[in-house]
Amino acid sequence: MVTTLTALAFTTAACGTPPGAPGTTTSTSTSTATTSASATAKLIKVPDVSGMNHQDAQNAMQRAGLYNLREVDGTGQGRALVIDRNWRQTGQDPAPGTEVPADAVITLTAVKYDDR
Repeated sequence: MVTTLTALAFTTAACGTPPGAPGTTTSTSTSTATTSASATAKLIKVPDVSGMNHQDAQNAMQRAGLYNLREVDGTGQGRALVIDRNWRQTGQDPAPGTEVPADAVITLTAVKYDDR
């Protein structure tokens, strides 16, 4: 009985103030603060890279502050864009001029120069 009471007293002391007691912070307030901060994050206008060399298109996106770039083979063959200078842009998502957060995924669609 004494051991149980001692363990219970230790557990209560280790936990501190019970949740919802005055002066405590809950995860809800932390989550709200995070949401508020991301809601006020600066938006970046997506540059127009239509028809550009793929390497130049990547450079333009990065100059604008967009680094989360996804590359897609515009022929649908699923080829990897290994040598960027051998490809030209045929599409992008989101569209040019769209304002997005810095961590948005930008999809760059390209085809090889010798694709017909």
